[in-house]
Amino acid sequence: MSSTPWWHPDRHADRRPALLARARIQAALRRWLEGEGFLEVDPVALQVSPGNEAHLHGFATTAIGNDGAPVEMFLHTSPEFAMKKLLAAGERRIAAFAHVWRNRERGALHSPEFTMLEWYRVGEDYTVLMQDCAAMLRLAAEAAGSTLLRYKGIECDPFAEPERLSVAEAFERYAGLDLLATCGCGGITDAEGLRDQCRAAGIEVGDADTWSLIVSKVLVAQVEPHLGHGRATILDRYPLAEAALARPAPDDPRVAERFELYACGVELANGFGELTDADVQRARFMAEMDEKQQLYGERYPIDEDFLAALAHMPAASGIALGFDRLVMLATSAPRIDDVIWTPVSDQIA
Repeated sequence: MSSTPWWHPDRHADRRPALLARARIQAALRRWLEGEGFLEVDPVALQVSPGNEAHLHGFATTAIGNDGAPVEMFLHTSPEFAMKKLLAAGERRIAAFAHVWRNRERGALHSPEFTMLEWYRVGEDYTVLMQDCAAMLRLAAEAAGSTLLRYKGIECDPFAEPERLSVAEAFERYAGLDLLATCGCGGITDAEGLRDQCRAAGIEVGDADTWSLIVSKVLVAQVEPHLGHGRATILDRYPLAEAALARPAPDDPRVAERFELYACGVELANGFGELTDADVQRARFMAEMDEKQQLYGERYPIDEDFLAALAHMPAASGIALGFDRLVMLATSAPRIDDVIWTPVSDQIA
């Protein structure tokens, strides 16, 4: 990282071409969304819960009411809860470029504050979102004047049809593991069975590692580096235990309607066939917070208003895309801070 601050005129001159490309990409995606009939909305960031996934860490703050009483609030890690409430209210196709905040995340691909493009389609299958992703890869490249997406010497053709691969297939291909053998119906998992498989394959795991943590380690170390080479990869059908906000696949209750989009080994988007059963959602949130308590010694409140809204939310599919990462790959930028107009202070390591 350069020792020259981002606001120095010489440094800004170096950064400016990628920032101008960012503006063109955002404008192109906005035009495409409008052409598809999406309404752009602007969800507020201050929420009663930052989200209820075990490995996501929110920024907490204190709101002071007119009565002077303090209330703990959070900056959202995604606009998901607010946007699903809009679906419950009657909106059918909505999108947002939202600033989001995630703690414990800083690096070449991570900024504590970044821009997420999130969009929802009511009454449409989640596979339609895969087509949306393919279109956005093409649009980003065209707007940046690029023929390839690049990151760390890896190239991906944004105009090629993406590869579609299930998580189970990827674990078998790249790690030699039978992941579904450790998954049962209803999100039941076998940590000991997966641990034994990993050790037999020479993959180091800890005795106290949960099933979810083992999956995360294998995904990051053995699977993700191989995805999105030459063409984008759609990593589909996540185990139900790894899809707290997605509905089960109709043909296999062990997996869910969840996929992630990868290019150049980089995760770009996370899509779902959305879960609308409030009782199931509550149980999944509680399980996620129990794991968070075990791993990190903390838990977040559940947004009861969100669970109440699920009773009114129609069947829908939704997806969140890391907009800054897309710009990175389209401009061949090495770090996320290179494509953020005003990066977060370097005091946060």
